[in-house]
Amino acid sequence: MAAQLKERLKDAVKILGCGSALFLGYLTVSGDERFYASALMPVLQKLIGAETAHVMAVRLLSLGLVPRNRYQDPASLEVNVMGQRFRNPVGIAAGFDKHGEAVDALYRLGFGFVEVGTVTPKPQEGNPKPRVFRLEADQAVINRYGFNSCGLLAVQERLKARACVQSELTRAGTPLGINLGKNKLSTDAAADYLEGVRTLGPLADYLVVNVSSPNTPGLRNLQGKEELRHLLEKVLKERDSLKGTNRLPVMVKIAPDLSQQDKQDIAEVITELGLDGLIVSNTTVSRPETLQDPKKKETGGLSGQPLKELSTCVVWEMYTLTKGKVPIIGVGGVASGQDALDKIRAGASLVQLYTALVYQGPPVVNKIKRELHELLMEQGFTSVSEAVGADHRTSEGVSVFLALAACDRRAAADALQIDPGVHQLLSSSTGPRLGHFVPKQDSQIEPLSTETAIR
Repeated sequence: MAAQLKERLKDAVKILGCGSALFLGYLTVSGDERFYASALMPVLQKLIGAETAHVMAVRLLSLGLVPRNRYQDPASLEVNVMGQRFRNPVGIAAGFDKHGEAVDALYRLGFGFVEVGTVTPKPQEGNPKPRVFRLEADQAVINRYGFNSCGLLAVQERLKARACVQSELTRAGTPLGINLGKNKLSTDAAADYLEGVRTLGPLADYLVVNVSSPNTPGLRNLQGKEELRHLLEKVLKERDSLKGTNRLPVMVKIAPDLSQQDKQDIAEVITELGLDGLIVSNTTVSRPETLQDPKKKETGGLSGQPLKELSTCVVWEMYTLTKGKVPIIGVGGVASGQDALDKIRAGASLVQLYTALVYQGPPVVNKIKRELHELLMEQGFTSVSEAVGADHRTSEGVSVFLALAACDRRAAADALQIDPGVHQLLSSSTGPRLGHFVPKQDSQIEPLSTETAIR
């Protein structure tokens, strides 16, 4: 009798085990948001190191192992900018698929556009390991990869093999961006970027000149006014020499750790040269006092939630400094529909994410899109484009900007081109009140008052 009971218990355990495995498999394949964010991703983080997990994720995606995606992008999410149609405004930032190995799978996850890279002319290993650190307590990541790249030729070969597929995807509203960098030991940065334009330009829907990674010595110096102008003049000339019927958009990716003068200089250069767009921002070398994780002291660029307010602030400032005439992709701490809308209202036409994938897994893409659509409808917008820069047109929006903890109030006042006589009000601990903003006479920003419609 005891032996029979023992056998029955074993069978029951097997059945329960198989049932549980099947159920967990279903949740994984179906892309259940809660399961990924609260169960699967935390478990994987305990079992697998940060860089190993990154490499494995790209490998699995390249093999076509993608959770089921049944979400249909609503018309409200479509964006037309830089001469391109984007089916939705949520893209994957450069740094995830560095070598162009998982482009098609990333589109299947629901991204509206994919940015490959950063790609350097020659292959390079990057910085010594360990070089990626999760800050679980802060929903953040610190990395010091250092442009590890397989080089232009390997990426060119990989992307050429799927050029026809990408052509169809682009027509369907899912463009491909390629992020270009310089080799660590290069003595001629401009030559590196020009080689990137020549080699990968014909395969891209837009190119990004990355001068803002904190992990390549001397790279951020290229954001200086004269250095940037000199570099971009050459890049644009090389771009113009490419064969093709369409003019390839060129963007520049900037750091969040810039002085007010730096931002003004960058805005002046890109406006003067007619650059097609701006990506704001790369990772930050700053360390907010709110960080709790013990790994916060690691060297490298910080991304994720602690970067969110700082990057949104820089989006706001660059939109103001360029008078809303230069399309912006907002990056940094985008993990929800609200995060995306905050950047859009601050002036971004598109947004990108990366760190949110680490903590919430692939379902985060559709979650952000669904929430963004709902928020747009709730706030009276019929499309993303209608919401771009909305906070610049309301007193409430200006108040929100000035309340961001990452912003310096005096710098904010300068960015908003507010009369110097109002600086004292802006610098007060209580912050601004509706109707107290007096734009300078030469400002093209819409005057604000209590009568301004607030969405």
